[in-house]
Amino acid sequence: MTSPSPTHLVLIPSYNPGPKVVATVRAARQYWNPVWVVIDGSTDGTTAPLQAMAASDAGLRVIVLPENSGKGAAVLHGLEQAAALGYTHALTMDSDGQHPAELIPAFMAASHTQPGCMVLGMPQFDASAPRLRVQGRRISNWWANLETLWAGIGDSLFGFRVYPIAPLRAVMRRQPWMRRFDFDPEAVVRLCWHGVKPLNLAAPVRYFSAAEGGVSHFNYLRDNLLLTWMHSRLLLGFLLRLPYLLLRKLR
Repeated sequence: MTSPSPTHLVLIPSYNPGPKVVATVRAARQYWNPVWVVIDGSTDGTTAPLQAMAASDAGLRVIVLPENSGKGAAVLHGLEQAAALGYTHALTMDSDGQHPAELIPAFMAASHTQPGCMVLGMPQFDASAPRLRVQGRRISNWWANLETLWAGIGDSLFGFRVYPIAPLRAVMRRQPWMRRFDFDPEAVVRLCWHGVKPLNLAAPVRYFSAAEGGVSHFNYLRDNLLLTWMHSRLLLGFLLRLPYLLLRKLR
Protein backbone atom coordinates (compact mmCIF):
# COMPACT_ATOMS: atom_id res chain seq x y z
CA MET A 1 0.00 0.00 0.00
CA THR A 2 1.47 3.33 -1.04
CA SER A 3 -0.99 5.96 0.24
CA PRO A 4 -0.52 6.52 3.98
CA SER A 5 -3.56 6.24 6.21
CA PRO A 6 -4.17 9.39 8.27
CA THR A 7 -5.90 7.46 11.08
CA HIS A 8 -4.69 3.84 11.25
CA LEU A 9 -1.12 2.60 11.61
CA VAL A 10 0.57 -0.74 12.20
CA LEU A 11 2.55 -0.81 15.45
CA ILE A 12 5.12 -3.59 15.95
CA PRO A 13 6.85 -3.88 19.34
CA SER A 14 10.12 -5.74 18.91
CA TYR A 15 12.55 -7.28 21.39
CA ASN A 16 15.29 -9.62 20.16
CA PRO A 17 12.98 -11.11 17.51
CA GLY A 18 15.62 -12.93 15.51
CA PRO A 19 16.04 -13.10 11.74
CA LYS A 20 12.29 -13.20 10.94
CA VAL A 21 11.84 -9.53 11.82
CA VAL A 22 13.00 -8.09 8.49
CA ALA A 23 10.58 -10.25 6.50
CA THR A 24 7.84 -9.49 9.02
CA VAL A 25 8.26 -5.72 8.69
CA ARG A 26 8.61 -5.94 4.92
CA ALA A 27 5.35 -7.92 4.74
CA ALA A 28 3.57 -5.40 6.98
CA ARG A 29 4.72 -2.59 4.71
CA GLN A 30 3.48 -4.49 1.67
CA TYR A 31 -0.04 -4.34 3.09
CA TRP A 32 -0.11 -1.06 5.02
CA ASN A 33 1.29 2.45 5.30
CA PRO A 34 2.46 3.59 7.80
CA VAL A 35 4.21 0.91 9.81
CA TRP A 36 6.02 1.75 13.04
CA VAL A 37 8.46 -0.56 14.82
CA VAL A 38 9.25 0.13 18.47
CA ILE A 39 12.54 -1.58 19.30
CA ASP A 40 12.38 -2.37 22.99
CA GLY A 41 16.05 -2.43 23.92
CA SER A 42 17.00 -5.24 21.50
CA THR A 43 20.55 -6.57 21.72
CA ASP A 44 20.44 -9.19 18.93
CA GLY A 45 21.64 -6.97 16.07
CA THR A 46 18.21 -6.50 14.49
CA THR A 47 18.12 -2.74 15.07
CA ALA A 48 20.57 -1.80 12.31
CA PRO A 49 18.81 -3.58 9.40
CA LEU A 50 15.45 -2.12 10.45
CA GLN A 51 16.92 1.37 10.62
CA ALA A 52 18.43 0.84 7.17
CA MET A 53 15.02 -0.15 5.84
CA ALA A 54 13.43 2.96 7.37
CA ALA A 55 16.08 5.22 5.86
CA SER A 56 14.84 4.38 2.37
CA ASP A 57 11.13 3.96 3.14
CA ALA A 58 9.00 6.94 4.16
CA GLY A 59 6.21 4.59 5.22
CA LEU A 60 8.35 2.90 7.86
CA ARG A 61 9.38 4.47 11.15
CA VAL A 62 11.72 2.81 13.66
CA ILE A 63 11.67 4.01 17.27
CA VAL A 64 14.54 2.75 19.42
CA LEU A 65 14.15 2.51 23.20
CA PRO A 66 17.46 2.24 25.10
CA GLU A 67 16.32 -0.44 27.57
CA ASN A 68 13.91 -3.35 27.53
CA SER A 69 10.73 -2.36 29.37
CA GLY A 70 8.25 -4.94 28.11
CA LYS A 71 5.75 -5.31 25.28
CA GLY A 72 3.06 -3.17 26.87
CA ALA A 73 5.50 -0.38 27.65
CA ALA A 74 6.75 -0.41 24.04
CA VAL A 75 3.19 -0.29 22.70
CA LEU A 76 2.30 2.58 25.02
CA HIS A 77 5.36 4.52 23.86
CA GLY A 78 4.22 4.11 20.27
CA LEU A 79 0.63 5.02 21.11
CA GLU A 80 1.67 8.25 22.77
CA GLN A 81 3.60 9.36 19.70
CA ALA A 82 0.86 8.17 17.34
CA ALA A 83 -1.82 10.10 19.23
CA ALA A 84 0.32 13.24 19.10
CA LEU A 85 0.30 12.96 15.30
CA GLY A 86 -3.46 12.47 15.10
CA TYR A 87 -3.71 8.71 14.63
CA THR A 88 -6.84 7.15 16.11
CA HIS A 89 -6.23 3.40 15.76
CA ALA A 90 -3.27 1.03 15.90
CA LEU A 91 -2.96 -2.55 14.72
CA THR A 92 -0.45 -4.40 16.89
CA MET A 93 1.37 -7.47 15.68
CA ASP A 94 4.39 -9.49 16.77
CA SER A 95 7.75 -9.00 15.12
CA ASP A 96 8.70 -12.69 14.85
CA GLY A 97 6.60 -13.66 11.83
CA GLN A 98 3.84 -15.53 13.67
CA HIS A 99 1.05 -13.12 12.70
CA PRO A 100 -0.57 -12.92 9.23
CA ALA A 101 0.44 -9.62 7.63
CA GLU A 102 -1.83 -10.37 4.67
CA LEU A 103 -4.85 -9.86 6.95
CA ILE A 104 -3.86 -6.31 7.93
CA PRO A 105 -6.17 -4.71 5.31
CA ALA A 106 -9.16 -6.81 6.42
CA PHE A 107 -8.64 -5.95 10.09
CA MET A 108 -8.19 -2.27 9.26
CA ALA A 109 -11.35 -2.31 7.12
CA ALA A 110 -13.31 -3.82 10.03
CA SER A 111 -11.96 -1.08 12.29
CA HIS A 112 -12.99 1.60 9.81
CA THR A 113 -16.49 0.12 9.70
CA GLN A 114 -16.80 -0.04 13.50
CA PRO A 115 -14.26 2.45 14.87
CA GLY A 116 -15.54 2.19 18.43
CA CYS A 117 -14.68 -1.51 18.60
CA MET A 118 -11.41 -3.34 19.15
CA VAL A 119 -10.82 -5.88 16.39
CA LEU A 120 -9.40 -9.04 17.96
CA GLY A 121 -7.69 -11.85 16.10
CA MET A 122 -9.06 -15.34 16.76
CA PRO A 123 -6.01 -17.59 16.33
CA GLN A 124 -6.34 -20.58 14.07
CA PHE A 125 -3.61 -22.99 15.16
CA ASP A 126 -1.84 -25.54 12.99
CA ALA A 127 0.42 -28.43 13.93
CA SER A 128 3.30 -26.04 14.71
CA ALA A 129 1.55 -24.71 17.84
CA PRO A 130 2.87 -26.08 21.17
CA ARG A 131 0.02 -28.15 22.62
CA LEU A 132 0.64 -27.01 26.18
CA ARG A 133 0.34 -23.34 25.20
CA VAL A 134 -2.83 -23.94 23.18
CA GLN A 135 -4.45 -25.70 26.14
CA GLY A 136 -3.13 -23.20 28.67
CA ARG A 137 -4.60 -20.19 26.88
CA ARG A 138 -8.08 -21.66 27.34
CA ILE A 139 -7.73 -21.01 31.06
CA SER A 140 -6.79 -17.36 30.52
CA ASN A 141 -9.63 -16.97 28.02
CA TRP A 142 -12.15 -18.39 30.50
CA TRP A 143 -11.05 -15.95 33.19
CA ALA A 144 -11.11 -13.01 30.78
CA ASN A 145 -14.67 -13.85 29.76
CA LEU A 146 -15.76 -14.21 33.38
CA GLU A 147 -14.18 -10.87 34.27
CA THR A 148 -16.16 -9.19 31.48
CA LEU A 149 -19.42 -11.16 31.95
CA TRP A 150 -18.88 -12.84 28.60
CA ALA A 151 -18.72 -9.60 26.64
CA GLY A 152 -17.47 -11.48 23.58
CA ILE A 153 -13.68 -11.81 23.89
CA GLY A 154 -12.77 -14.63 21.52
CA ASP A 155 -9.11 -14.85 22.53
CA SER A 156 -7.46 -12.77 25.22
CA LEU A 157 -3.83 -13.52 24.39
CA PHE A 158 -3.49 -13.23 20.61
CA GLY A 159 -1.68 -9.96 19.92
CA PHE A 160 -2.82 -9.42 16.33
CA ARG A 161 -5.56 -6.82 16.88
CA VAL A 162 -6.68 -3.24 16.21
CA TYR A 163 -7.10 -0.92 19.20
CA PRO A 164 -8.81 2.47 19.39
CA ILE A 165 -5.90 4.52 20.68
CA ALA A 166 -7.69 7.01 22.97
CA PRO A 167 -9.40 4.51 25.32
CA LEU A 168 -6.34 2.25 25.44
CA ARG A 169 -4.08 5.16 26.44
CA ALA A 170 -6.61 6.21 29.07
CA VAL A 171 -6.77 2.69 30.52
CA MET A 172 -2.99 2.30 30.63
CA ARG A 173 -2.38 5.69 32.21
CA ARG A 174 -4.67 4.86 35.16
CA GLN A 175 -2.57 1.99 36.53
CA PRO A 176 1.01 0.68 36.39
CA TRP A 177 0.25 -2.78 35.00
CA MET A 178 -0.06 -4.04 31.40
CA ARG A 179 3.58 -3.30 30.66
CA ARG A 180 4.90 -6.79 29.91
CA PHE A 181 3.41 -10.16 28.92
CA ASP A 182 0.23 -9.19 30.76
CA PHE A 183 -0.50 -6.44 28.23
CA ASP A 184 -2.68 -8.29 25.71
CA PRO A 185 -5.15 -10.01 28.08
CA GLU A 186 -5.41 -7.11 30.52
CA ALA A 187 -5.95 -4.63 27.69
CA VAL A 188 -9.03 -6.44 26.36
CA VAL A 189 -10.56 -6.90 29.81
CA ARG A 190 -10.09 -3.29 30.84
CA LEU A 191 -11.25 -1.98 27.47
CA CYS A 192 -14.42 -4.08 27.83
CA TRP A 193 -14.96 -2.46 31.23
CA HIS A 194 -14.42 0.87 29.47
CA GLY A 195 -17.24 0.06 27.05
CA VAL A 196 -15.14 -0.87 24.03
CA LYS A 197 -16.79 -3.84 22.33
CA PRO A 198 -14.75 -6.71 20.86
CA LEU A 199 -15.08 -7.74 17.23
CA ASN A 200 -13.49 -11.13 16.53
CA LEU A 201 -11.92 -12.11 13.20
CA ALA A 202 -10.22 -15.42 12.46
CA ALA A 203 -6.46 -15.30 11.83
CA PRO A 204 -3.95 -18.12 11.31
CA VAL A 205 -0.90 -18.23 13.55
CA ARG A 206 2.40 -19.95 12.80
CA TYR A 207 4.98 -21.07 15.36
CA PHE A 208 8.45 -21.32 13.84
CA SER A 209 11.05 -23.74 15.16
CA ALA A 210 14.53 -22.56 16.10
CA ALA A 211 15.82 -24.11 12.88
CA GLU A 212 13.37 -21.94 10.95
CA GLY A 213 14.52 -18.79 12.73
CA GLY A 214 11.81 -18.79 15.37
CA VAL A 215 12.49 -17.08 18.69
CA SER A 216 10.33 -17.36 21.81
CA HIS A 217 10.71 -15.34 24.99
CA PHE A 218 7.83 -17.14 26.72
CA ASN A 219 8.80 -18.59 30.10
CA TYR A 220 6.21 -21.01 31.45
CA LEU A 221 6.86 -20.35 35.14
CA ARG A 222 7.51 -16.60 35.05
CA ASP A 223 4.78 -15.72 32.57
CA ASN A 224 2.13 -18.00 34.07
CA LEU A 225 2.82 -16.46 37.48
CA LEU A 226 2.43 -13.04 35.88
CA LEU A 227 -0.90 -14.10 34.34
CA THR A 228 -2.07 -15.51 37.67
CA TRP A 229 -1.31 -12.23 39.43
CA MET A 230 -2.97 -10.33 36.59
CA HIS A 231 -6.20 -12.33 36.79
CA SER A 232 -6.19 -12.01 40.58
CA ARG A 233 -6.27 -8.22 40.41
CA LEU A 234 -8.69 -8.26 37.47
CA LEU A 235 -11.04 -10.49 39.45
CA LEU A 236 -10.99 -7.97 42.28
CA GLY A 237 -11.70 -5.18 39.81
CA PHE A 238 -14.49 -7.27 38.30
CA LEU A 239 -16.14 -7.78 41.70
CA LEU A 240 -15.99 -4.06 42.43
CA ARG A 241 -17.58 -3.32 39.05
CA LEU A 242 -20.07 -6.19 39.08
CA PRO A 243 -23.23 -4.13 39.77
CA TYR A 244 -22.37 -1.73 36.96
CA LEU A 245 -21.45 -4.53 34.56
CA LEU A 246 -24.67 -6.41 35.33
CA LEU A 247 -26.74 -3.29 34.78
CA ARG A 248 -25.00 -2.56 31.48
CA LYS A 249 -25.47 -6.14 30.32
CA LEU A 250 -29.20 -6.07 31.18
CA ARG A 251 -29.60 -2.87 29.19
